[in-house]
Amino acid sequence: MSIPASARAAVPRRLLVCSIGNPGLTYLNTRHSAGHFLNDRIREKLGFPEWQRGLGGLVSTSVTHPEYTLWKSPSLMNISGKPVKEAWKSFLRELGQNHERAVLVIMHDDLERELGKVRLRLKGSPQGHNGLKSIIKELRTEDFRRLGIGIDRPESRDSDTVARYVLGKFNEHEKRRLSGAAVHNVLDHLKAISRMRFAESKGPDIPGEVNHIPNPKF
Repeated sequence: MSIPASARAAVPRRLLVCSIGNPGLTYLNTRHSAGHFLNDRIREKLGFPEWQRGLGGLVSTSVTHPEYTLWKSPSLMNISGKPVKEAWKSFLRELGQNHERAVLVIMHDDLERELGKVRLRLKGSPQGHNGLKSIIKELRTEDFRRLGIGIDRPESRDSDTVARYVLGKFNEHEKRRLSGAAVHNVLDHLKAISRMRFAESKGPDIPGEVNHIPNPKF
C-alpha cells in the first residue's frame, strides 16, 4: 500500500548540516571559518549538546530536533572534500532504509555577500571557493545544498590581500551581526529544506513542495 504524498511530505527530511573552514584555535572566529562560527551559534540556539567526536569530525544531535545533525569538518578548508564524503557516507549508513530522506547541506563563507547575509544555493559550480571545489571533486557531483555566509570582500582584489582578509578574525561587532539575523536566516533555510519547501535566494520562491532533492550517491 503506497503512502500518500501528503503523508510523506509531513515527515521531515534528515539534514546533515556540515560546516567547513579551518580547524583549531589559530583559526577560531576567522572569516574563512564563518561556517563553523554559524554552526556553533546554531547549536547554541537550538539547545543542542556540546560537540562530540563523530562521523569523522565533530557532531551534535538532539531528540528535540531529530531532523538536524550538525557536523564540523576537522580538515583545512581546501581539503574539505574527503571528510565531508566520509561523513555523508556514514550518515547514510546510519539512516538505513530512511537514507532517501537524507539531505546534505554545506555551510561556508561567501566573499561576494554582505556580512551576515545568507544565500541558499540548491546546486551549481563552486564559484571559486576552494572548499566547495574539494567537495565537488570527492562527491563527483554539484548536487548538494550549500548555505553561503556573507563575510564581505576587501576593496583590493589582490590575492595576498584577500588571503589575509579571510584569515583575519571577526571583531566583536561582526560577531554580533553574525549571531543575530544570520542565525535566524540559516535556521529558516534549514527548516524549509527539511520540509521540502525552498528556493534559491536569488530567485522567486518555488510554489508548493519540492519532493525530489538530488543528493550525492555512492
